[in-house]
Amino acid sequence: METYADWVRARSDEELRALLAARPELVTPVPADLGALAARAATPSAIARGLDMLDRFALAVVEALLVLPQPTPIDRLAAALGVGADGDAAGAPVSAAVDRLRTLGLVWDGDDGLRTAPGVRQALPNPAGLGPPAREAFAGYAIDRLEWLAADLAVTADTAFPVAQALVEAIAARLADPGDLIDDAGPEARAALDQLAWGPSVGRVDGARRAVRVATATTPVERLLARGLLAAADDRTVVLPREVALHLRAGRLFRDPVGGPPALDGAARDQALVDRTAGGQAYTLVRTIEDLLDRWGVQPPPVLRSGGLAVRDLRATAADLEVPEWTAALLLEVAYAAGLLGRHGGEWLPTRAFDLWRLRDAAVRWTDLVTAWLATDRVPGLAGARDDREKTINALADESIRTSAAPVRRAVLDALASTSVAPDPGAVQAYLAWREPRRGGRLRERMIDWTLREAEALGLTGLGALTSPGRALAATADATAAAARLAPMLPELIDHVLIQADLTAVAPGPLVAELARELALMADVESTGGATVYRFGPTSVRRALDAGRSAADLLDLLARHSRTPVPQPLTYMIEDVARRHGHLRVGMASCYVRCDDPATLDEILASREAPGLRLHRLAPTVVASRLTLSELLESLRAMGYAPVAESAEGGVVVTRPDARRAADGAAGGTPGHPRGAAPPTDAMAAAAVRALRAGEEASRHGAELARFRSEPPDGEPPRTPSMATVEELRAAVERGGRVWIGYLDQQGQASSRIVEPVRVDGGYLTAYDATRATVQRFALHRITGVARVDSRASS
Repeated sequence: METYADWVRARSDEELRALLAARPELVTPVPADLGALAARAATPSAIARGLDMLDRFALAVVEALLVLPQPTPIDRLAAALGVGADGDAAGAPVSAAVDRLRTLGLVWDGDDGLRTAPGVRQALPNPAGLGPPAREAFAGYAIDRLEWLAADLAVTADTAFPVAQALVEAIAARLADPGDLIDDAGPEARAALDQLAWGPSVGRVDGARRAVRVATATTPVERLLARGLLAAADDRTVVLPREVALHLRAGRLFRDPVGGPPALDGAARDQALVDRTAGGQAYTLVRTIEDLLDRWGVQPPPVLRSGGLAVRDLRATAADLEVPEWTAALLLEVAYAAGLLGRHGGEWLPTRAFDLWRLRDAAVRWTDLVTAWLATDRVPGLAGARDDREKTINALADESIRTSAAPVRRAVLDALASTSVAPDPGAVQAYLAWREPRRGGRLRERMIDWTLREAEALGLTGLGALTSPGRALAATADATAAAARLAPMLPELIDHVLIQADLTAVAPGPLVAELARELALMADVESTGGATVYRFGPTSVRRALDAGRSAADLLDLLARHSRTPVPQPLTYMIEDVARRHGHLRVGMASCYVRCDDPATLDEILASREAPGLRLHRLAPTVVASRLTLSELLESLRAMGYAPVAESAEGGVVVTRPDARRAADGAAGGTPGHPRGAAPPTDAMAAAAVRALRAGEEASRHGAELARFRSEPPDGEPPRTPSMATVEELRAAVERGGRVWIGYLDQQGQASSRIVEPVRVDGGYLTAYDATRATVQRFALHRITGVARVDSRASS
């Protein structure tokens, strides 16, 4: 292979699909041909993403390739890494790493060995902590300085090159074996070199570009500069040439042996005990979030002007739930990520999805919460921290969004799934530092610690070890399998309480959902633990009556679910509160109609349009309405009346018929956040490869040949009923092959397409368009019809 693009063109369809699956950003959108794919894969951003996927060993392989002369035989690469030849058992990791790098398109096979993809050298300018080669380090020197340096090193320039280039080449050749120069510089100079040998390869020196010769050098740094053992990068920076560093390292590329991941050491745990512990925590999580959203449904806290929840409201929530503030922030962020909590009219309120969620089994509800936590880009641990401007980051605020949050959680989950012990946090940090060496930083370390803490609070781990449901999520990301494993671990629910004479009820275990909700409505939780104690009082009973319950309903519920007789004082209290409940009525009205003639109001209430006016008579001459003032005025005028608007003081308000006012309504909503490119499905990857092959053929033989091979049949585009069209397209997805469709563009122009359907979902057809040799999406409502095409006729 002469070039990287040639190597990409020579890949098989299976290898191309593997490349697109590993690096999905390369196929968004699908490149025109394989040459364009190779160019996109070599861009700096694409190379950086590919390098970020490498572990410490694979990254060391890339760095070694950048240091060694290319093309590099794999045996020489293994020897440079110190792990043996390719055929040896010790060299097997090198072969596996090279295969991984080939799959990612970061390494390709040249004629005589391995080469790095274009752009890799620019992305890793200092491989293995080494500085630039001498040819690059001295390339910026003036010709007079090069002549002085060459004279002091006793080298002569090759006249076949330009003078400056020849001098640089001669100096670089001399520095290939700098042992005598280092000895001649003295022990103090050698000590300075040793500080730079293993990186970083740059140092700070005042007057780095000063003119210095071997005969006039006095300080250790001057002796090094005069002998070319250090090169001046600018006035205050010196750099250690790569050849000198390799000599100081005795030929080794890395100070420590390059091996596998560090061990995840920790305490051994019994899996049954882990599951039982986490099962109780998972149930507590579900019930706590349900209790939290029930409370907020009655007394919602306000949304801050900047978005988020005020610190005082977070503290009040933590106190009500009897949990630490970080746990309260976690519960809120998880509920928000799961779509159970949202903004409405400047308040934080449960969503309609919450009412559907609470009807599901506890195990399914838990998986909904945990999968939302794994996927969200919000970081609950940042609540209460300070941002770059020293402002507090509030819970539920957009300032807590970090795009790396979900990948970090997934990496921690995979690390826990790779061991059967409860690893120490430090061991997890070291393991992930090996797995993803380019993704570091203080925030990432804190996020790893937060993830371990939150996983324990969510019931994904128990006693520090991963649970059986957690392993199911890590292995297959299958929420159904995780719920099935969790269900036997959850505590058994009971449907009874013990009511005592002191107006309390004791629940000796977790209650069934219906009883727990009703009991929380009519009583206040006094204490929790192995048993929950509820206390009845006039305020709590009134709360249940306000929710539509009657005294008979409450007494009947207690009689059915109490293992002890209902005490007489409790019965008297419920009946007494019920007798005084509802004497005063408070309603809502947006506007009213006032008329001195009651007969006119009788006529309006008796009309056929009255139900639409939402009227309620308050007095013989006053009727209230739920409509807005403008809506009621227009409706009465349409009925033939001539009403006028009245001010709060009773005066007439002059209005124009065309004056419109917007009514207050729901505001806010859950903002969407961009996520990384998802790996394409097998069908999508296969369609993309077909598009790339077709584009490559078109680029070689001309676009006319590609159009000829996929020309739609003559005649009008097919027309079929909409349901038949969708069924035929779904059948084509299952059986494979091409179909002929008629399609209307946004201007209503009809066209014919030959396509290979890949997926029918969300009102769109995703298909490989053979007419245009690309993967496209077609709106189903714009497809006029579909007909089968003989694959042999169109190939």
